[in-house]
Amino acid sequence: MRYILLNISIALLGSTFLVQQASAQAAQAAPQSQTDNENKAENEKKPRLKPANSDVFELGRIVVHGGDGAEGGISGQAISQSIVTADDVRKTNRDTLDDALSIVPGVSTANAGGSRNERLIYVRGYDRFQVPLYIDGIRVYLPADNRLDYGRFLTPDLSEIQVQKGYASVLNGPGGMGGAINLVTRKPTKEFEGEIQNGIDIGNTGGLAAYTGVGSVGTRQENFYLQAAGAYRKSDGWFLSRNFEPTAVEDGGRRDFSDFQDWRINLKAGYTPNATDEYVISYTRQAGEKNAPYSVNEPIRISPTPPKLPNGLAYQRDWRWPAWNLSSLAFYSHTQIGDDSYVKTKAYYNTFYNLLSAYDDSHFNSQTQSRAFNSYYDDNAYGFSVEGGTDLIPMNSLKTAVHYRRDNHTNWDHNQPDVSSFVDPKQTKLEDTWSLALEDTFHATDTIDFVGGVSYDKNKLLRAEKYDSGTKKIFEHPLGGSDAVNWQAAAIYRPTDTAEFHASVSSRTRFPTLFERYSTRFGDALPNPDLKPERATNFELGWSDTVFDNAHLGAAVFYSNVQNVIQSIGVGNNKVQNQNVGDGRYYGFEIVGEWDVLPELTLGANYTYLKRQLVDPVRDNLEPVGTPLHNAYIYANWQPYENFTVSPGLQLSSSRWSTDRLENNFFETSGFALANLDFQYDFSDQVSANFGVRNLFDANYELADGFPEPGRTFFLTTRVVF
Repeated sequence: MRYILLNISIALLGSTFLVQQASAQAAQAAPQSQTDNENKAENEKKPRLKPANSDVFELGRIVVHGGDGAEGGISGQAISQSIVTADDVRKTNRDTLDDALSIVPGVSTANAGGSRNERLIYVRGYDRFQVPLYIDGIRVYLPADNRLDYGRFLTPDLSEIQVQKGYASVLNGPGGMGGAINLVTRKPTKEFEGEIQNGIDIGNTGGLAAYTGVGSVGTRQENFYLQAAGAYRKSDGWFLSRNFEPTAVEDGGRRDFSDFQDWRINLKAGYTPNATDEYVISYTRQAGEKNAPYSVNEPIRISPTPPKLPNGLAYQRDWRWPAWNLSSLAFYSHTQIGDDSYVKTKAYYNTFYNLLSAYDDSHFNSQTQSRAFNSYYDDNAYGFSVEGGTDLIPMNSLKTAVHYRRDNHTNWDHNQPDVSSFVDPKQTKLEDTWSLALEDTFHATDTIDFVGGVSYDKNKLLRAEKYDSGTKKIFEHPLGGSDAVNWQAAAIYRPTDTAEFHASVSSRTRFPTLFERYSTRFGDALPNPDLKPERATNFELGWSDTVFDNAHLGAAVFYSNVQNVIQSIGVGNNKVQNQNVGDGRYYGFEIVGEWDVLPELTLGANYTYLKRQLVDPVRDNLEPVGTPLHNAYIYANWQPYENFTVSPGLQLSSSRWSTDRLENNFFETSGFALANLDFQYDFSDQVSANFGVRNLFDANYELADGFPEPGRTFFLTTRVVF
């Protein structure tokens, strides 16, 4: 196997070298002046502020506070917003969304553990239910339970990732209770262009851990452009640390049942009749399949009828996902009206198809027991948004937006498929969501802006069907709905070209999911269709500036008051019901800094302190899972030669809480330090190679109790642009 991998690496570098020779010959045909080359080398030596990426699909970006679309002050990192670029992803080999955001200040990644084993992202303590995810400004929402697995979203084909923390503009639509995450695709910038990336991950045993391929091709003409891009990632399983001690469930080496496959394509056609207007049709589709590794500490079934366990113990579920597929067909437009007004629109049709299969035992080859099933979700959503803005007077900008979305969730089960041909009838749930928003920015002086926003959101259940296996009939749940008023305000002071002070408050909500409203949890719970929205009021004070011309600093203090948190409450007769009874306090601070020590050397770091306090009237022992108290990232970029860059990095995290599958017990996992080392060699402007190692010292660590993370992993990625 090692020789095979070596041959793969040589082949990748060999192909890169051949393309490099061709590009060098082309460069000789059109030489640049020595002055141009020297200026270019000086500019490329160590860029600190990342310029706005020309290949960013601007109509796919979400609105940031105050309407400011700046990239952020410190290598793309501002305090209340962060930008992760395509270069950041490639340089550090972070090919999935959770991994790409793991070093962003204010963000922590986690593992859901349990039967689902999904990758999670927390933004200042807020989870996937409270921080909406968008692709090109259109929300990815799963109406049944919104249990997004961030490990399914690939990053190498993106132009950037936007992260809003605490303050997410009401213009983006409902749900921005704790921030927002937006994946922005690319658009072409040249008459003809393309890119090819090939990458491999190699585990600490020399075995292939993953393969990643990326490709794009596009054209930009005077009045239109076309773009096609895609990404593919496949793994037969990654490798545990050599320091992992085998258990009865996991023997070490390649992690059992950690294999997966994901791909995504994006097709785009744009019409640009003039310098300001743009009309685009975009289609995105991604598909995936995965297994779910077991906890290494809990028993598994090695036969369909295993022995009974003592009280307090339960066998783990034998689940896998043969399909986890999303698609979105969308229309975007931007029309300028005079010099001072505009109208932007989005209209879309989204689909989500999911198959969860449960098996008899850990061999995954039979579905005969009562616990075995195939569960199907076949969802779709359509909607639109219209945003308009105008400068009423020279010092004032007024914007308004309306959003509408209809979610259609259809599900059915096939129980014991190996012994029964009966399939449950399809059950449908429909809900409408509206939002009307207004935001005003008042430019009080050349250095002071005041921003205020308000929105009204409404959610209405139109159908809620449920199949009763006893009566063999479909019945209708009681229908319900909820509404909410959101508001926010910010003040931004820029005394110099580099300094900024800001203060903000944002009171936002999120509507409950269908699962929270209607799930009976196998007969143990009562529905509550009239659940109210959860609400969070987020406060922030922040500052950033450049000092001594070569040091760039920023800091923010934040505090969040979380109310009407949905929790399970006992209601008698051994039944529980979801009710708005919980609350909490999230508070802390972030510090970011970057120092240009030398023209070829930059040092940087960010640190987050996050304290979460949750109150549940039933569970006194409730702990906030998934987020460490301390989180830090220290890095350097050293360019000893013009075409060679060395980037060491150190991720530091304190301990965190996790829970078992039944959410009855809480476990504190140890903190960890991960050393990473990344290299980039540019053969030419068109050809480069990135290589390095993650978890350099092969640390054995966990994000959730019983679910160890990958050990030392080497990577090699070659890139050709034309």
